[in-house]
Amino acid sequence: MAVNSNKTHKQGLVVKGGSKGFTLVELVVGMVVLSIALVMLTSMLFPQADRAAETLHRVRSAELAHSVMNEIWGKRYDQNTNPNGGVPACGASPRSDLGLPAGKKCTALGDLGPDAGENRNSYNDVDDYDGLNQTSLMLNAASSTDTYASRYPNYLLAVAVTYPDTSDLNRKLITVTVTTPSGEQIVYNAVRSNY
Repeated sequence: MAVNSNKTHKQGLVVKGGSKGFTLVELVVGMVVLSIALVMLTSMLFPQADRAAETLHRVRSAELAHSVMNEIWGKRYDQNTNPNGGVPACGASPRSDLGLPAGKKCTALGDLGPDAGENRNSYNDVDDYDGLNQTSLMLNAASSTDTYASRYPNYLLAVAVTYPDTSDLNRKLITVTVTTPSGEQIVYNAVRSNY
């Protein structure tokens, strides 16, 4: 004998094997849970994107500062220092026991910066870079208009060279300041000694 599992309702509608699907309450609860999950997910992902951009700006800042700093570091200490090893160094006392004469005076604090007639490609000592900025031509850019601003758009660059102690002219403080597009100012310092 076969059993009929169909149920007949008052109006004659037939529903087979129970109802399949979601009720309105289940749909609303599902949408609320999904929206809470999306809000949490986006609140965690969007700040990560901002942090990734800041990290990229810092890396580019370090790249720019290190390229300038490496170039400066490869130059002699002072205009008045012997380019072939610095003997005698500027400001050096005479050493008659070694047969060394006194060195010429080191560049005065007020005279730091490029010497008369020097252009970007002829910088030959550390203090020539005092005042270098993002609008300056890049090294070996004599035949083009390549500036730091064209290679690093929206970054600001400022180089300062000074004596950290004006009574002792045997050390120069090199400060490279890079401002990122987000406005973060990052300062890189190095001290170059007279040797």
